[in-house]
Formats: sequence, C-alpha cells, structure tokens
Amino acid sequence: MGVQSLVAWNLRRLRVERGISQDDLALSAGVERAYVGYLERAQRNPTIITLEKLADALGVQMAQLFREPEQGESVPQTLRAGRKKGG
Repeated sequence: MGVQSLVAWNLRRLRVERGISQDDLALSAGVERAYVGYLERAQRNPTIITLEKLADALGVQMAQLFREPEQGESVPQTLRAGRKKGG
C-alpha cells in the first residue's frame, strides 16, 4: 500500500471509529470538508502541518496515520447518513 493510500485508510479508520463526520473533523482541524474527503479517497497529498492538525483533531499521535493495516483488516465503512456525534 502506498503512503497516500495508507494515510487515506487510517484517516477514515480513525474518524469512523470515533463516529466523527467529515464536516466535524474538518471544522476541528481547520480544513475544508471537501479536502478531508479528497484525503480519504487518496486524491490529495496533505502537508505535514495538515496531518498534524488532523491527528490533533482525532486525538491521536500523527504516527497513527501511517499504521499499516493488520492482515485481514478491512477498509472502514462510511458512517451512516444522519447526525453524527458532536453535530
């Protein structure tokens, strides 16, 4: 898995585990909501500063954005539509 895909996978995993919408994550991190979507689809390359902001907003060390998935670990599903935590 390439580093861009790895960050995308972990960003979604951490966000979904916490039940946070892309909107709420973007607001907490001070980035555009669409940008979070691009990152989760591995369509943009974030700066180190942006990764730091996202990690802080998720309450994790930045290294968690680079964690290799365990064998058999599936891609995190999106949150169901509707209100998310914090909304």
